[in-house]
Parts: sequence; C-alpha cells; structure tokens
Amino acid sequence: MNRRRTQRERRALRTRRRIRQPVDNGRLRVSVFRSSRYIYAQVIDDSTGTTVAEANSRGMDITGNKIDQAFKVGRALAERAKEAGVGSVVFDRGSYRYHGRVKALADGARGGGLDF
Repeated sequence: MNRRRTQRERRALRTRRRIRQPVDNGRLRVSVFRSSRYIYAQVIDDSTGTTVAEANSRGMDITGNKIDQAFKVGRALAERAKEAGVGSVVFDRGSYRYHGRVKALADGARGGGLDF
C-alpha cells in the first residue's frame, strides 16, 4: 500500500537526514517535542537507542510564559546531561521551526553547558 507522508513527517525526516552525519560520528542527539501546553526534550544515544537524559515543563514546577519555561527546561536538560557525562550533542528540532520555544530551549541548553 502506497502511503503518502504528511507534511509534518516530511519536515521531520528532512531535518533528521541533515543531522545523520554528526550522529554517526558519536555525538548524541537532543530531540524536542512541543505540545500546545508543554515542551519536552531528551538526549538520545542513537547507537544503543537509549535516552540518556530528559527534561520537560510538565514534570517541573516552572512559572512564567512558555518561552521562559522552555529556557528553564533547556537549562535542566543541560544539567542532567552533564551529570550523565554528555558534553557535545546535535540539536534535532524535528518538524518545528527554530523559533520561539524551540530556540529558547536550545539557548537554555547552550547556557547550561551543552555544546551544539
């Protein structure tokens, strides 16, 4: 059966295709999921298929607007990744534009010490 991919799936696959080279060289991947209310991020080791560190705005008591929450989630993710011994990662924004909450999360992770 020939199934057409949705536009969102095509954008996500296009993004992952571009980051495949650095991931093949041993860098871990920071994956972002954004819902209408919360933001989630995780550091994934693609060679073993395991999650090394994760942070989200749902499980943390964070106040402020959504962009401030995303920045704090990025900071928390960077701290948890540093505890796990991760320093250098590749940012996988998925099908989302690098703008607003996604950019704030990346800035928070960079500020926390992760190297993109």
